[in-house]
Amino acid sequence: MKRFHVHLAVDDLATSIAFYQQLFQAAPTVQHADYAKWMLEDPRVNFAISARGAAPGLDHLGFQVDSEPELDALQAQLAAADMSMVSEPGTACCYAESNKHWVTDPNGIAWECYHTLGAIPTFNRGAAEGGQNACCAPKAEKPRVKLSELGVCKPGSGCC
Repeated sequence: MKRFHVHLAVDDLATSIAFYQQLFQAAPTVQHADYAKWMLEDPRVNFAISARGAAPGLDHLGFQVDSEPELDALQAQLAAADMSMVSEPGTACCYAESNKHWVTDPNGIAWECYHTLGAIPTFNRGAAEGGQNACCAPKAEKPRVKLSELGVCKPGSGCC
C-alpha cells in the first residue's frame, strides 16, 4: 500500500516539532537532533522535517511503498513520466536504508518513490550529523520552493 511522503526543511526543529505534534495530535515516530518523522494513518502520510542547514521550504515529495513489487510498478510510472529518473538501490538517507527512484517534476520539485529496508543510526551513513543538505534528493535544476510560495495559509488569512 502506498503512503504519501512529504519532507520539509525547517529553521527551528524544536518549534516545528511542537507545531506538527499539535497539528497531528501525535508525537514523532522517529526523532533525532536534526530530524523528525511522523508515520500517520489518517491521513496515510510519512511526514518528515529536518534542520540541516537548507533553506526552509519543501524539500521533496514522494511515495513510500511496502514491497519491492510495488516499487517496481512505481518505477515504471516514473519512467513513463520523466526520462531523467535516478535510481538508488540500497541507498541511505534520513536514518533509513532504502531502494529509491527519483524524478524532478516540471517545476523543479524532487519526487521519490522508495521501499524502506531498515533503520540506520546516522542521517545518511555519514559520521557528521550536521552541515549537509536537508535530504538526499538529487540536485534540482530549479531552486527549492518556499512554503510562502505554495500559498500555505497564514494566521488570519481566512484561507483555511
